[in-house]
Amino acid sequence: MKYVSVIWDDGGFLVDPRPYLTELPAFRDQLPVHAKEFATDPAHYALGAGNTRCVKDLELSGIQVATDKSGGLILEFTPNQWKHDAGLRISYSGVRSFSIDYHHAIDWMPVDSLLLDEILPDGDGGCTHEIALTDASIVVRCEDLRATWGDAH
Repeated sequence: MKYVSVIWDDGGFLVDPRPYLTELPAFRDQLPVHAKEFATDPAHYALGAGNTRCVKDLELSGIQVATDKSGGLILEFTPNQWKHDAGLRISYSGVRSFSIDYHHAIDWMPVDSLLLDEILPDGDGGCTHEIALTDASIVVRCEDLRATWGDAH
């Protein structure tokens, strides 16, 4: 990621969205409408206790890739039982590329949890969404994305 910091340190993760939040006002108007809405949501990066709409600690539960040429992709995250009251579904439109890289370094965790993410404008008028998980990373280049809180499978 360019601005968000996610570092494994002595058995735990140190995460810091502050550099991204500092830079976000400079490029937020270049983001597609729904990506901008998600990136600028005050709860998105609010790591403090009691914030049920912070993405940190959501658990990756599903990936649906369109089998036709529609360019659709859906990532589903279930709530962390101690933190969230709902899951998150991110629906991507006009997907130009999608990759997931597994690191297989932390084999004692049963699921991959979301650490932090970063949405940046893409030169083609869309955006790039990079997601750091506990043992993987996801990168999606798309026209736009829509994040919806609610029931996730």
